[in-house]
This record gives sequence, structure tokens and C-alpha cells, in this order.
Amino acid sequence: MPPLSASTVIAFIVYVVIVLAIGVYAYVRTKNASDYFLGGRNLSPAVAAISAGASDMSGWVLLGLPGYAYLAGLEAFWITLGLTLGVAANWMLMAKRLRIYSVMLDDAVTVPSYLQRRFADTKPWLKMISGLAILLFFLFYVGSGLIAGGKLFNAVFGLDYTVAVFSGVVLILFYTLFGGFLAVSWTDVFQGLLMLTALIAVPVLVIGKAGGLGGFGDQVATVNPELLNIFTNAKGESLSILEIVSLLGWGLGYFGLPHVLARFKAIRSADEVGIATAIGVSWSFVGYLMAILVGLCGTVYLADPLLDSERVFIELTGLIFHPVIAGVLLAAILAAIMSTVDSQLLVCSATLAEDLYPMLVKQSLTAEKRLQIGRIAVVALALLATVLAMRPDSKVLDVVSYAWAGLGASLGPAILLSLYWRGMSAAGALAGILVGGGTVIIWEALGSASYSSDIFDLFSLVPGFIFALIAIFLVTRLGGETENPEVLEQFDRMRNTL
Repeated sequence: MPPLSASTVIAFIVYVVIVLAIGVYAYVRTKNASDYFLGGRNLSPAVAAISAGASDMSGWVLLGLPGYAYLAGLEAFWITLGLTLGVAANWMLMAKRLRIYSVMLDDAVTVPSYLQRRFADTKPWLKMISGLAILLFFLFYVGSGLIAGGKLFNAVFGLDYTVAVFSGVVLILFYTLFGGFLAVSWTDVFQGLLMLTALIAVPVLVIGKAGGLGGFGDQVATVNPELLNIFTNAKGESLSILEIVSLLGWGLGYFGLPHVLARFKAIRSADEVGIATAIGVSWSFVGYLMAILVGLCGTVYLADPLLDSERVFIELTGLIFHPVIAGVLLAAILAAIMSTVDSQLLVCSATLAEDLYPMLVKQSLTAEKRLQIGRIAVVALALLATVLAMRPDSKVLDVVSYAWAGLGASLGPAILLSLYWRGMSAAGALAGILVGGGTVIIWEALGSASYSSDIFDLFSLVPGFIFALIAIFLVTRLGGETENPEVLEQFDRMRNTL
């Protein structure tokens, strides 16, 4: 890619300054641990919805998904459908109940705290295992984001890979460390709008030059008509049921993404969840759809095939737009990466400060101490993830899918059922977390083995989620549904507020 012009660099610097300014303003507003980890539970529906979408999309929506569509065409429709349905189900089934229940459970800030208080569990295992699951899968998720950021800076700005990774870490740490959840949420809104603008701008211009959707479709068909068939791959081979289920199954991951669930808990009123749902689902669907169109635009607009399909958005931006606009749109890629990494760092630090560290020192902490520990944890986790990111040859999408599956299968079923099943036991929740996460780890290992059968081509999240649900049901039934009057009365009181 040719060197950036001065105007492109200036546009990018303006973006960075805006992000830093948001961090400073949020620092002034952050007074205690509740503010730092959940913004004082005072997010508007629009901020909660857009920041939730931006925090989960990451750079794969501007790099990975367009690259997938560039190679596979409308086969990518299935993953878009699965993700959109997952977003809708997550908002409709979990948002309102989680907002109400987490407040009534002594202001439970984190997922482990929520689970422990939901079942009035006096043993440490449920809280500890759920916290460790978050740290395990999120460290790789954060590391993959830093890898993607390093590759972006290396490719676009020509920076040394190591310098590029550290530059991204420093920027993210600034507003996450000082501003906490408010800074993360506000920057996610700004970055989310920037992402959506970038995703819309490219296909609108390319399709306009083609004379509309009809002309654009004809151009794609000229390259390869199979790219327009949702039931075949690019070679014209019919997609199997296993392949379609795997792509649709991505949507199950949303039930277990702590950084998305944090937005549900932080919305200022449960009565505003309906508005946030409409905004969040619409925003996500448009983003996914535009990402597919970006990939298809690359097939007709780029003269030479790309060796790295994930560069399709970068290449189109450089060819189509004025340098200033290109600088803004390229900043959207960094925005997508940062909007996920910051949220994940915050969730990990909250888990350490609110759940694991107090168990380690065996004493309760003041709000000020939790805030201090949380900020220290952000730095420590960022440095650890940076070490993981020092391998530029790592496959980002493989790591993301692994972490996505692990979080969705381990935490998703336990949290979902806890919101609806009155008699569910703590032992059942713990079994679900262990079975779901363990299934993903074993399934992925068997799938990469030389003797692997076709069944292991199924995305590990699907069997992991199903087996976790079964484990929760069996362990709760065999051990007896909870008869703890405190838990039953508490659940009835929470349900009556709906």
C-alpha cells in the first residue's frame, strides 16, 4: 500500500485526540468502583445499544467478515443471520431480567458475583470457576485484538510490528485505565458510528458507480455467479447442513459475552430496554449486511485478486476516497479493534477486583480499594495480552472463534437458565460452566487432530452450548432443585418486578 498522505495522517490524529478527550472527561465523572465498572448504571438506551454492538463486533467486522464474503460471497449470509438472531435473542431474553436481577442482588457488577448471589452460594467454586473462565478465554480474545491492531498499523503506517502493538496498547490503556466504563462506552458509541459510516460508505459508492444493485449484481455474476447463491460455496458446491448450522451457531455466543452483558446491567432503566433492543438489533444487522457488501464490492472493483482477503476494506478505501476521508475510514478499523479490547480489559479487571482478588486475600475491600485494584488489573492484563500478541504470524480469526465459543458455551447457558428457572441449583450452574467450556476445549483439540471425523467440523460452540444445557438440567434434577427459602423468595421478588 502506498505511503499515507499528510492529510490522511492528520485525519487519523484528530480521531485519536477525540478518543483521548473522551477518556479525560470520563475520568472526571468516575468517582467509585460502580462508576468505573458499570458507569453508575446510568447509560441511555442508545449508548447501551450501540456500545454493546461496537464492543462485540471488533475488527473482524471490517476485516474478517468482508474478507470472508470476498472469497465466499453470499455464503456469509448464514453467519450474518445467526449473529443477528443472536443479538435479538440476547436483548429480548436477557437484558431486562439481568438489569433488574443484578441490581436486586446487592448490585452485582460482574457475572461471577451475579451467579454467586443468585444462588446464595456459600462455597467458592462457582464464583471462582466462572471468573477463571472469563480470564482464560478473554486473555486470548484481547491478545487477538492487539495482533489485529499491530497488523493494521504495520500494513497501513509502515510501523514496526512491535511498535505498532505497543502504540495501540498505550492508547487503549489511557481511556480504559482512567475513564473506566464511561470512557469505554462513550468511545464505543463514537467508534461504533464511525464503523457503521465506513461500512456504508464503501458499498454505497461502489454500487452507485455500477448503476445500482441490479448492475452491481450483474458485475458480481460476471466474476462468479456462485457468489450470489446462499446455498452454495464459491465453487458451486452445495452447503451441507453441518456447515449451515455451524455458521448460524455463532449467534449462541452472545449469551455468554460478559462485555455485552455489562451493557444490559448498566442501562439506566429496565423500562428502556425495549428501545435499546430496537436500536441494537437494527445497528448490528445493518453493520453485518454492509460488511458482506464490502466483500462483494472487492470482487468487482479490485483489478487483481488479493493475497490476503482481509485487506479488502483497506484496499477499497485507499482506491476510492480522498486522503482525508480515507484517514477517517481507516481509523474506523482501529476503532473496531479498540472498542472490543477496551471492554474486554475492563471485564477482566472487574472479575479480578470484584471476585478473585477478595477471595485470594480473604477479606472484603472498600469501594476505593476495588477501584485501585481494578486499575492495576487493567495494566497487568494489557501487558500479559501484549506478550501474547508478540506473534504476528498468529491467526486472529482462529483465536477469536475459540474465545467466542468458550465464553458462549461456558457462561451462556448458566446465565440464561438462571434468569428463568426458579429451582436451578448452584451445582447445576457450575456443571454447565465446566461442561460447556470443557467441550469447546476438547472439541477444538479433536477437530485439529489428524484422525478427526467430519462431525468435528461443526463449530464447537454448538455442541458446547447443548451439552452445557443438558449438564445443568441433569445435575439440578439429580441433586434436587434448590429448596433454599432465601433463594426462592429472592427469585420470586425479582420476577415480580418484571
